[in-house]
Amino acid sequence: MLTMPFATQSIAKSADSGVLLAQVYQGGIDVRQYLVSEKFDGVRAVWDGNSLHTRTGRAIAAPAWFTKDLPNTPLDGELWLGRGKFEVLSSAVRKNVPIDEEWRGISYLIFELPNASGDFQARAKRIAEIVKQANVAHLKAVTQFHIKNDAQLQIKLKQIVAIGGEGLMLHRADAPYITGRSDVLLKLKLLLDAEATVVSHTAGRGKYQGKLGALVVETPEGVRFKLGTGFSDAQRANPPKIGSMVTYTYRDVTKNGKPKFASFLRVRNEP
Repeated sequence: MLTMPFATQSIAKSADSGVLLAQVYQGGIDVRQYLVSEKFDGVRAVWDGNSLHTRTGRAIAAPAWFTKDLPNTPLDGELWLGRGKFEVLSSAVRKNVPIDEEWRGISYLIFELPNASGDFQARAKRIAEIVKQANVAHLKAVTQFHIKNDAQLQIKLKQIVAIGGEGLMLHRADAPYITGRSDVLLKLKLLLDAEATVVSHTAGRGKYQGKLGALVVETPEGVRFKLGTGFSDAQRANPPKIGSMVTYTYRDVTKNGKPKFASFLRVRNEP
């Protein structure tokens, strides 16, 4: 595998600096330097050896049977119910008192070892060993694989999307463990996504009379725009609250920084 000095990689800290967060894949890189995995549409969960919490530190109330046999080793991964089941998963995971039956199909997919030594390739191997040794049915190691070139990467992306997947993650194989938003970890999707804060609601017209027409949202960069598509009838009747953070998809941005073809995806599952 070709290597490049890790020092050339840039790191940008964020409010979620306790974990590693991905940058958007832009192309023009040597994909042979990365390990690739499916991007799972789950809830990020960090295991500190005793309890589960979100990437911002909020406790996740998992059933005792779900965590009692997890290893003492700190783990980072996704709680996942299956492709296209994020809303059901989020509802189960956010409850202060967990409901056993709602957790029965949830897996804990591990893709990182917090504060572990060695490069990511070594850590990925160690993850597989830890999961095998733990022998817990719902604890699973995320499959990591190599890609030869960008053409092969795009083929794999289309295959994943065709079966209902979100996209792909690319993690520099030679990267030490770091936190914050960094280009050692890249996400690749057919549609881009981002987050914005709801600042107001606009009233609907016609068939949406008496319901939500659009959300007025603001990006972290201060760009405001209307988000008017992607909502179910139930969401239009009970729209995301002002002040809440939502995730939206888009294809590109205008010269003024506004997203093109923006569509509501979901309310972010963390405060």
